[in-house]
Amino acid sequence: MTSIVKETLLAIDNRSLVDKVEESLVNLLQQQKLKIGDSIPREVDLANMLGVSRTVIREALLRLKMMGLIETKKKKGAIITSPDLFGNLSKSMNPHILDQDTLREMFELRLVLEIGMADLLFYRLTKEHIVDLKEIVQNEPPATQYHLFNIDHEIAFHGKLYEITGNQTLKKFQKMLLPIFDYVHQSGLLKTQPMLKMFVSHTELVSILENGNPEEFRKGMRNHLENHFNRLFE
Repeated sequence: MTSIVKETLLAIDNRSLVDKVEESLVNLLQQQKLKIGDSIPREVDLANMLGVSRTVIREALLRLKMMGLIETKKKKGAIITSPDLFGNLSKSMNPHILDQDTLREMFELRLVLEIGMADLLFYRLTKEHIVDLKEIVQNEPPATQYHLFNIDHEIAFHGKLYEITGNQTLKKFQKMLLPIFDYVHQSGLLKTQPMLKMFVSHTELVSILENGNPEEFRKGMRNHLENHFNRLFE
């Protein structure tokens, strides 16, 4: 079999008709430059445009509705909407149904996000935020070299950091990441360190926020998360 024939066979599109129409509908709506709140063409018109039956159009539209891309309004028919990205994503963010590679990558993603939020924190930080953070760390037990992760402490302290950024997308994402982070920590997916080292604590991070700058916070947060990184790379 020649390489040209092989390439032709590999190029065969084995998606269903509804799959293809779904993609075509998204492209069509983009081409028409429809905005949130705009009505989309009627089923019969879409069927004529794409040369398929209304049944196929109806099923493809149902998929777009389930994705939150469109919704039905009285007297307006189907209109463009802004999808609830995290509402859709949260349904699949169950650690029990994700494969090990994805779980590990989600674990890594949370580490990267928290190091990278420094500039947002310092831009939006207030004296009231510092007071709140100090109150949070006062309720934590003393740091110990045997302590690596407690989800209640993580939610309280790191959740407050996400709140301070003022970025609601980050905040929603963090709520989904923490259970996965806890699951990976407990699951044995990462190697267990026989002896943990003591690095920058939550209390020290608060001090950096109060008296330091974004670069110092980035270094401090990277140091704070060192035990987690060691479990990934060592």
